[in-house]
Amino acid sequence: MIDPAVRRRLVINRVSWRIIPFVFISYVVAYVDRVNIGFAANALERDLGLSHTQYGIGAGLFFLGYCLFEVPSNILLDKVGARRWIARIMIGWGIASMLTMFVRDVSTFYLARVILGIAEAGFFPGVVLYLTYWVPAEERARTGALFMMAAPVAIIVGAPVSEAVLSLDGWMGLHGWQWLFLLEGLPAVVLGFVALRVLTDRPEQATWLPDDDREWLSRTMREERELRGKVGHVSIARSLASGRVWLLCLVYFLNTTVTYGIFLWLPKILADASGLSGYALSSLTSIPFVAALIAMVLVGRHSDKTGERKKHVAGCALTAATGLVLAVAFRDTTWLLVLSFALSQMGQRAVLSVFWAIPPMLLGGTAAAAGIGLINAVGNLGGFFGPSIMGTLRDATGGYSGGLLVLAGSLLLEAILVLSLRLPNERVPQQLMVREPIPAPRA
Repeated sequence: MIDPAVRRRLVINRVSWRIIPFVFISYVVAYVDRVNIGFAANALERDLGLSHTQYGIGAGLFFLGYCLFEVPSNILLDKVGARRWIARIMIGWGIASMLTMFVRDVSTFYLARVILGIAEAGFFPGVVLYLTYWVPAEERARTGALFMMAAPVAIIVGAPVSEAVLSLDGWMGLHGWQWLFLLEGLPAVVLGFVALRVLTDRPEQATWLPDDDREWLSRTMREERELRGKVGHVSIARSLASGRVWLLCLVYFLNTTVTYGIFLWLPKILADASGLSGYALSSLTSIPFVAALIAMVLVGRHSDKTGERKKHVAGCALTAATGLVLAVAFRDTTWLLVLSFALSQMGQRAVLSVFWAIPPMLLGGTAAAAGIGLINAVGNLGGFFGPSIMGTLRDATGGYSGGLLVLAGSLLLEAILVLSLRLPNERVPQQLMVREPIPAPRA
């Protein structure tokens, strides 16, 4: 007989090792493809004749296309299966990213960013939904953190890689930024085909799990879905009309406004403050995101251990806001500026894994697909406003302080709103945590 707690840990570990490395690598590639213009910003402004405002708008336009297709994409994923749908998304966005190398002016730059957003729509909420098929609720913040660590890793890895690719400027008659879009879009296409082999739609189909483990996981996830159906919305219409779902949309909108307002401007902010460029600048840019990786793991584990979600999100948002205020105060001292952004990113990135453990507490059935898609769609509109606010205020004031203070205010409002959210009992009921012993497989 295998102890239920031991079996639980063995099964979750097997699932995690099968799924998390692949979706992690895929999300690294996705993030590099959406933010690599931050490393090419100066070259794009020079070669395309962009102003700071036009660059900020173009950077943010990705999210307008992205948001239009989030909800239908997630519903289709739930209907046709994650394996084929995630593969379709990855191949599509990889091709769109590579085609960005052909932009010639402001209009084509704007168009390329919208098309890339449409192509990538559904990947992140699709993976969040996919993990709810495989990972029990009490493990979700920690597992989500392992997946979402891909975002800061994308900056850490993407910075030196992008600088190396940009150094190809002039080779074969192409600009460095053209090589950037071509070479960094290709891995998504390759991984899209790999997804067809690696991913499995549901636990019931997981022939790579031992029979007893597959039966245990299938039953656990089925009972959890049934429980969520009793306490949350299970229809698409009710989920889309839910006040709590729309409150989560607003919370995520504020968080995303800050995320991309920083991501797509940080290399330029640090370059202006330090006078550095190339690998020295990419190394400096990576420091805040290394700190964020540590915070994501620790906060996710603590949230799972305590079963608490709202205060963790609010505390992280306030930490991030404090970091941005300090960045304004220390804007003339490079090492203090970097430490301020490190504090900000520790809070900013740690929000996400805990936040995405909240929607499945309120939603069940197909409503989870629609609700998660809606939250990500509306929330990611902040990805348009954040860079645009930073660019507009940069042109208007000649500095970054105004934009950073607006973003800090957004984080303060985020903390207030998430604390006002009413949630069902945050701990998973005991009957879903402890199972009767299942006989060990016979030799």
